[in-house]
This record gives sequence, structure tokens and C-alpha cells, in this order.
Amino acid sequence: QRIAALQQRLVTNTPELGCHTTTEPRLFGPTRNPWDTTRMTGGSSGGAAAAVAAGLVPMAHGNDAGGSIRMPAACCGVFGLKPTRARNPLGPDLGDVMGGLLVEHALTRSVRDSAALLDATAGPDPGAPYWAALPERPFVQEVGADPGRLRIAFATRTLKGIEAHPDCVDAVRQAAQLCQELGHEVVEAQPDLDGELVEKSFDTVFSAGMAAAIDGIAQGRDGKFSTDDFEPLTWYMYEKGCGVSAGDYLLAVGALQRLSRDMARFFSTYDIWLTPTLAEPPVPLGTFDFAHFNSFQEGLERILAFMPFTQIFNATGQPAMSVPLYWNAENLPVGTHFAGRYGDEAMLFRLAGQLEEARPWAQRRPPLGAAG
Repeated sequence: QRIAALQQRLVTNTPELGCHTTTEPRLFGPTRNPWDTTRMTGGSSGGAAAAVAAGLVPMAHGNDAGGSIRMPAACCGVFGLKPTRARNPLGPDLGDVMGGLLVEHALTRSVRDSAALLDATAGPDPGAPYWAALPERPFVQEVGADPGRLRIAFATRTLKGIEAHPDCVDAVRQAAQLCQELGHEVVEAQPDLDGELVEKSFDTVFSAGMAAAIDGIAQGRDGKFSTDDFEPLTWYMYEKGCGVSAGDYLLAVGALQRLSRDMARFFSTYDIWLTPTLAEPPVPLGTFDFAHFNSFQEGLERILAFMPFTQIFNATGQPAMSVPLYWNAENLPVGTHFAGRYGDEAMLFRLAGQLEEARPWAQRRPPLGAAG
């Protein structure tokens, strides 16, 4: 009865086609954040994050093409790992999605649950176009293992030079201090990447992917669909994607690949890059309602300003995790984002296990789930 009541209050769903950074679909209504039911849960795996945070389930599926596991994890105070590109298989129907931006995994309450699940699901499937190198040992054995002395860079500004919300800055600085107390070398630094180019190139590949997804749906319906079949943002991204030429797409892919090499050089110096997961704490429901904006592009720019730290690692394919180490004065969770080298989830699990032991969060329950 308790779970049914929580489900009714939370409305555990997802935005249409995973296209939005908030889980407020028109068909089913908004998913509410169990820490404050007037706030968003993030997207696209907002229903999954809310269910884990409220104690309905210990883990819930998510996928991530621009931050859709990590953003809801940050908003709901749970652990969210985006694995390395191709760590989890996408077959037999798919080779990759959106040129390799999208990966599959889950949101969990504990680090060990995330590692154990990844052990159960990871590995190449026959005919996959590429795959991540196999780990040296099971990921679950990394949780609790000594990470050694890591060289950690942290930043509170976006790649475009914009400072995050003060709560997000505090979260990162406290996480950096904790890492230093745990024996790691911590310095303030960030890669020298063109933030405008990251945003533009990602937007081109993502919108082309949305157009492909909707055209694929249309093929199953004999090509019959209209604007009335989709929400306004979804349709806007579809039309935007339809305007991307083959040349534009390949140029954007090439730009992201060059940026990936620049990022890899940064990680030849540092083991971890620490930033906020999001540029703001969870915002009120309705913040990203496109009726509030003068144009769809203005609304899209507002969304991108909210989520400037996550999508670059979908482009590079590197593993990254949102860790719930901080709650602000309003008792809202604010995620901290740790990214590692390509293929090195093991290092992230070792660090995450150390952080979890130092600042346990698994038993911290939101008001909506506190009775559990």
C-alpha cells in the first residue's frame, strides 16, 4: 500500500522519447521530486531516480545520451553512473545510438549495487561495431578497494566560463576538500576546450538522432504522423534534426572527436575531473515549460545552461558519475560529477566507494520516502 501511494504521488515516468532534461510529460503529468514535490527530478530518467530516492526500488534502469542518468541522480540524491561507451551492449537490434552518445545502465542507492549490476550486464554482444576493453576483475571488487593517491582536478565554471550556482560551487569545493582529506592531490583546473563548439556539435548530433528516432517510428506507422503526435520540444528537435545535412552531421562528429582527443590529453595529467553535475539545484516544476520563452531556441538555450557539464562525456565516451555528497539549506540534493579515463570505471568505483564510506548517503531518506 505504501509503494502504491508513493507511486501515485511521484508519477514514475519519463519525458517523451527521453528528449527533455525534466520529467514532465503532458500525457502523464510531472514526476515529483521526493525531497520537495514542487521541484523537478531531472530527465530523462526522472521517474527512475524518484523511485530509487523514495525507496520504492533499490535500483532502476536509465540511459544517458547527454546526462539522463546523472542529472536525475543529482536532483534526487542517488548514485548515477554513465558507463564507458559500449560497456553495455545495445544489440541485437542496435549497434549504437546517436553516433555513440547513448549508453545504458541504472540509478542506484549504493555504489556496490551499481557495480554489481554492471558486472551482470557488461560485455560485447556479437556483431557490435565496437566495445570497451574488458575489466581486469569484477567491478564489485573495486568497491572498497584502495584507489591510491589520485590526481583530481576540479572546476566550478562551465567550459564557456560561466560560474555555477553558489550551492553547486559549495558542493564541488566540499567534495574537493573531502578528496584532499582522503589523501588525494587536488588542484583547480579544467581542460582547454571550446565550450561553444562542444554545445553546437553536440546539439547537431543529438537533434539528428531525434530526427532518426522519429522517422523510425514513422516507418512503423506507414509514415503517418503530425505535430499533434508529439510534444512541442520533441517536434522542434525533430524539425531541427531534419535540417541537418549529411555534411553538417559528419563535421559535428569530427569536431566532437577532436574535442575528445583534447579531453584525453587532459586526462593524461589528471585521473579525475570533478565538477557540479548540474549548474543549479533542482528547479521548480514548470521552469522549462516552453510557454515561458519567446522561442523554442531560447528555451533550448535555457536547458543547455542548466546542464553544461554532462554531455561532453557522452561525446568522449568516458565514464562519469553523479555522487550525492551535498544537500543545500533547503534540504535539496546537489550532485557532484566525477569523470574518469575511457574504460576506467574501476577507478571511479574505487573512488566512489571511498567517498560513500566517508560520507554515507544510502540511509538518508527524503520526506516522501522517510516512512520506509
